[in-house]
Amino acid sequence: MHKLLPQPADAYRRVDLDARIEASSGSDLTLICLEEAVAALNQALLALERNPTKAPAEPLSRANGIAVWLARSVASENPLATAMQQFYGGLASTITRNMVRASVAELEQARDDFGDFLAAAKAV
Repeated sequence: MHKLLPQPADAYRRVDLDARIEASSGSDLTLICLEEAVAALNQALLALERNPTKAPAEPLSRANGIAVWLARSVASENPLATAMQQFYGGLASTITRNMVRASVAELEQARDDFGDFLAAAKAV
């Protein structure tokens, strides 16, 4: 059961995300997570435009959770497992650091890194 979301759009987004996750397989789930990380970081950047002195906790927390999950879920038999774990772990560290004092430049770089990885994954 999900807690009540303050905005109807948040509820619809969550239902849509839950449905996509339920219908996905391993590689599709990774794509969904990368898309959601990019979306969460975009939300954080928009929130920082409105209030540059307050780190946007909810979207940063969501992006951080995704980065941690991705780092932990890399298949050990993948020849790039170590590099991918370091990549995702580095992004998780960057996001965690920005939960206290947000840096637009760092969050834009993290978003772009997720986006580059997403584009590469879709190209495969």
